[in-house]
Amino acid sequence: MMDHYRRQIVGAGLLLGMLASPSLAAESSGDGPLNVMLLTADDLHCLSLGSFGGEIADLTPNLDRLASEGMRFYRAHVNAAICQPSRGVLATGRYGHNSGVMGFMHTERDIPTVMQMLRDAGYLTGILGKVGHSTPKADYRWDFAHDQNELGAGRNPEIYYQYCREFFQRCRGENKPFYFMVNSHDPHRPYHVAGKPIQGAVEPSRTYQPDQVPVPGFVPDLPGVRQELSYYLNSVRRCDDTFGRVLQALQESGFADRTLVMFLSDNGIAIPFAKCNAYLASTRTPWIVRWPGVVQPGSENHEHFISGIDFFPTVLDALHLPIPRGLDGRTFLPLLHGEPQVGRDSVFTQIDKKAGNAAVPMRCIQDSRFGYIFNAWSDGTYWYRNNNEGLTMKAMNEAADDDPFIAERVRMFRYREQEELYDLQQDPDCLHNLAADSEFQRVTDRMRRQLAEAMVKSNDPLLPAFEHRDSPEHVKAVMRDVYGPHRANAGKKPERRPRQLKPPRNNTRS
Repeated sequence: MMDHYRRQIVGAGLLLGMLASPSLAAESSGDGPLNVMLLTADDLHCLSLGSFGGEIADLTPNLDRLASEGMRFYRAHVNAAICQPSRGVLATGRYGHNSGVMGFMHTERDIPTVMQMLRDAGYLTGILGKVGHSTPKADYRWDFAHDQNELGAGRNPEIYYQYCREFFQRCRGENKPFYFMVNSHDPHRPYHVAGKPIQGAVEPSRTYQPDQVPVPGFVPDLPGVRQELSYYLNSVRRCDDTFGRVLQALQESGFADRTLVMFLSDNGIAIPFAKCNAYLASTRTPWIVRWPGVVQPGSENHEHFISGIDFFPTVLDALHLPIPRGLDGRTFLPLLHGEPQVGRDSVFTQIDKKAGNAAVPMRCIQDSRFGYIFNAWSDGTYWYRNNNEGLTMKAMNEAADDDPFIAERVRMFRYREQEELYDLQQDPDCLHNLAADSEFQRVTDRMRRQLAEAMVKSNDPLLPAFEHRDSPEHVKAVMRDVYGPHRANAGKKPERRPRQLKPPRNNTRS
């Protein structure tokens, strides 16, 4: 308790001092205050990076170089695998139900945000790309902001480079430290297709063919899937091109030695069973931290779970600023110093509302072995869809006519089960739901308890639905209370159904 009050007193003193003179901010190995730079990709699959085990070693050379200069977290997650709620968590340090950002929305709640706290501490705040999605309070005005239409559709590395140079020059001219959030719009759809350029975007430095594609195990290896993933890889390469230029601008500015840089993706790839879901591929993110003089270059953390809610308190802790009460996250600064930290053996993730404002609530608890998901929306009739459905989903629908395994994957994607349990060591692609398997009953019960504890701890309003999950009417009543009566695509059916609509569940493929 005494340490807490000492932190508050010391932090408050530093805050007041910084308001008068930014030179009193936390220092790194360079001269002057520590700057913070957050880099985010849009819809990037963790395993696309060579430094995180990707099969194409030279796909992301600039991000892999950044990883070699800092620390890689292999058990890092976002807490909501959708753009705006994911970024809302980063900015507020709170789960969506505690910040009010439960979908594509802003918050009117009186809660602190990282950009406002750092501005109050004398920092210049800047952002490139994804401005609305990354700003939880609609009335907040960044000191420096340029959005997608000014950035070559968010897909022009040279424009990013020039704006970064301008921002750094302004920081030097005003003699202020900075909080700079740089967001690529790659590899979000629309992907780069040769001969079909997006207005303002540029060609990536390299393009890929379908036969070069590593197909994630959670979707089938089909020609249409490979075609779409080759387009995705093109966009991943351009994303890496962008961050290569951004990091070049930082190095040329002279600020690199006293800048804490973090990189991550806001959610997984935009294909079925990843983005807008609660699977391992949905929320796992390639989190990199470079902090010269503090973080050991080339270091890796394979043990501890960190997640988006931890970003805000960690940044404040690194700057010796007081951490406000009421955050769901906590600092992982000890991990950056190479020290262990207790209580990081699992992660709680969620989905509330998706694009179109439809409520499709999911809650998930994952630890080093298992992942358990509660799908409150799954009632056997609601037909799930999202904006991730392109060539991959089309190919799956067509192949399902003659392939029982793929037909079951399509059924699972559309209707799901209320409870899902996966052995993430043996089945990281989450293909075989073990929730109804008697051999895993004790595991299911344990994971249910862990999820309930996480929901209680975070004051999750969906808890009564989970506690009464055996009562469909109770679940629906809770959902109406939490999300309102509107479910945007309720009852909408596919234009065509595979002949094999409901094959045996948990079908396995040799």
